Amino acid sequence: MKASELRALPVNELEAKMIDLKEEYLRLRCGHVSRQLADVIMIKKTRRNIARLNTVLTEIQAQQSQVEG
Repeated sequence: MKASELRALPVNELEAKMIDLKEEYLRLRCGHVSRQLADVIMIKKTRRNIARLNTVLTEIQAQQSQVEG
């Protein structure tokens, strides 16, 4: 996911994606602990996608607060 792709989505879809990514991250971590995870790099990629999504959500909230205030 690129940040430009995320900026094009509405807020409710971004929040739904955030929930999905957090669930996926939890599954990956559990799989890693139980040594069932083959691709450990997916943990890093998922964590970065969560951070990217958080950044876009924060930008949107900042824009909305500037418009209101």
